[in-house]
Amino acid sequence: MRAPIRFDNSFARLPSRFYARVPPTPVARPTLLRLNAALASTLDIEPDWLASAEGVSAIAGNELPPGAEPVAMAYSGHQFGNWAGQLGDGRAILLGETIGRDGNRYDIHLKGSGRTPFSRGGDGRAALGPVLRELVVSEAMFALGVPTTRVLSAVATGEQVARQEGPLPGAVLARVALGHLRVGTFEHFAARGDIDGLRLLADYAIARLYPEIAERSDRYVALLEVVLQRTAALVAKWQSVGFIHGVMNTDNMSISAETIDYGPCAFMDVYHPNTVFSSIDRAGRYAYANQPRIAQWNMARLAQSLLPIADTDEAVAIDRLQRAIDEFPGAFEARYDEAMRAKLGLAGSEDGDQDLVTDLLERMTAAKLDFTNTFRALAEGDVPEALGDWRDAWRARRARSGHDDASMRAVNPVYICRNHRVEAALAAALTGDLGTFDELLAVVRAPYERRPELATYAQPPTPDEVVRATFCGT
Repeated sequence: MRAPIRFDNSFARLPSRFYARVPPTPVARPTLLRLNAALASTLDIEPDWLASAEGVSAIAGNELPPGAEPVAMAYSGHQFGNWAGQLGDGRAILLGETIGRDGNRYDIHLKGSGRTPFSRGGDGRAALGPVLRELVVSEAMFALGVPTTRVLSAVATGEQVARQEGPLPGAVLARVALGHLRVGTFEHFAARGDIDGLRLLADYAIARLYPEIAERSDRYVALLEVVLQRTAALVAKWQSVGFIHGVMNTDNMSISAETIDYGPCAFMDVYHPNTVFSSIDRAGRYAYANQPRIAQWNMARLAQSLLPIADTDEAVAIDRLQRAIDEFPGAFEARYDEAMRAKLGLAGSEDGDQDLVTDLLERMTAAKLDFTNTFRALAEGDVPEALGDWRDAWRARRARSGHDDASMRAVNPVYICRNHRVEAALAAALTGDLGTFDELLAVVRAPYERRPELATYAQPPTPDEVVRATFCGT
C-alpha cells in the first residue's frame, strides 16, 4: 500500500545547521475547515485521505504521516531595511517535500504548528483569521496568474491563541510552495561567514529550482540573474493587479519568486501610487509605488550574500554582481510595460506607450478612480468620463494595433479580493459562519467572467466599509 503522501525530503538531507529538527506541537481538537482538493490532486495526494481523521491529524501536526521529517528552517534577514539577525521558522515547520503529478517538487509547510528554537518568545501558533486570509488571497492571486504559494488546508485547533485584541480561535494551515528558501536564507550563512554552507545552499537552490544553470562555471552569478529576472516579473504582476504585499522584508522574498507570507497584504481600491495598508509600515517603505525599488534592494542583499562565492577574484565578483543588479529596473520595466499594454489592449510596442500608461494613472489618481474597475471598464468599452481626452489617444493607439476586446477581458479581472469583503468574511468566520468566506473564495477563483448575480463583489467599498489598515496576525 502506497504512503498517503510520498515524501522525498531533500532539504532535510542538508547539514543540521540549515534547520532544527522539531516535531509539530499537537493541538486539542483538530477539525478540518477547508481543503483545496484540486491542489491535493496536483500533489498526488488523495483528497479523501486528507479529509479523513488520519489526514486531518497529519495536517494539524498531531500525528506525523509516514516519511515526514519535520524541520524548522533557519534564515535571517533585513526587516524594514534594518538587519534583524537570525529569524527562522518561528511558528512554521517544513513537514516534508513531495513530487507532484506535474513533476515539480513541492514543500508542504505547516504554519501555526507550535514553538520552534526560532520562536523568539512567540507562541508558535496562528489565529483563524490570518489563516483564512492567506487561503483566500493566495487563491485569488493564483487565479490572476500571479506566482504564489498556496494553501492546501486550514484546520481549526480547538484552542485559543492570545493576541493583542484578545483571545482568538486558533488554526493551522498547510502551505505549498516550490520552495521556502528566501533571500534571508542566503543572508543567514553569509552573515556567519559560513562559506561552505553558503556554497552548499546555492548549489542546493540551483539543483532544485534552476537546474538549467547547474553546469555553468559562473553559476552563482547566474543564480542571482535568474532570481532577479523572475522577481522582476513577479513584482510586475503585483503592480498590474494593484496588489500590495505590505512587508517585503528579505525573509519574505522567495528565491523561487513566488508570493509568500500573506500578512498585511491588500489589493487597492482607489488608485494612488503611495497606497499603504500595513499597520506597521508607518513610513510607507513598502507602498505600492515602492515595490519595484524594494525588490531591487532585496536583490542587492542577495548579491551581497553571494559575493564570497561568486568568483575567486573579488573585484570580478563585485563587477559581475553589480551589473546584474543594475539590470533590475530594465527587467522590471519590460515586464511591467508588457503587462500594462495587455491591460490596455495594445498589440506591439510604440514609443508613446509608457506615456499613455503614465497619463492614465495620473488621471486615475486625480479622479480617485478604482484601479480594477477602471481597467475592466476599458475592456468592456465603457471609458470613464474622468479620463477626458486620454481616451482619444488610447483609441487612436488601439486602432493602429487592432482591436482585441477579448484579450483585454482576459487580463482585467471583474473581481479581486477586496479588503472589505475579506474582513466581512473573516468576521463571520469568527462566529462560526463560513458561508460568506466560501462565497468570496468561489468568486475570486473565477475573476474574469462577469456574473450579474455577483454584482456587489465588483463594487468598491462605501466610505464606512473602507479598510485602511491590515495586520500581520502575529
